[in-house]
Amino acid sequence: MSRPLATRLLFEAQKQPDLEVCGFLSARDGEPVEIFPVANVAAEPATTFEMDSAQQIDALKRIRQRGETMLAIYHSHPSAPPEPSVRDIEGLGYPNALYLIISLNIKGVLEMRAWQRDGEQMRDVPLTVMD
Repeated sequence: MSRPLATRLLFEAQKQPDLEVCGFLSARDGEPVEIFPVANVAAEPATTFEMDSAQQIDALKRIRQRGETMLAIYHSHPSAPPEPSVRDIEGLGYPNALYLIISLNIKGVLEMRAWQRDGEQMRDVPLTVMD
């Protein structure tokens, strides 16, 4: 992932540090290219995320119109490490997508990790930020 794109994802998380922000990351030819923020409409947005249905459909439509594919779903954890929670795993709606989790829990350092479903488990996927 390019550094500017990673920076934009981290900035999205920092804009609402007390809530789980969420959205999609698109790719062109397998390379991440753009983020598509989607409102979190969960009843408890500080500890879980649920994408607004209309915005989710619109984002996926815009991704297709741009000739891109949906590569990943991202969300933040305001006060937890960047690891999938039980709720995250139970709510997986796109089994082939990557799941990027941005943690704001570390003092002074933002951390982002990628995960992918592997059977019933989630496996950590190496994430490289390139200049």
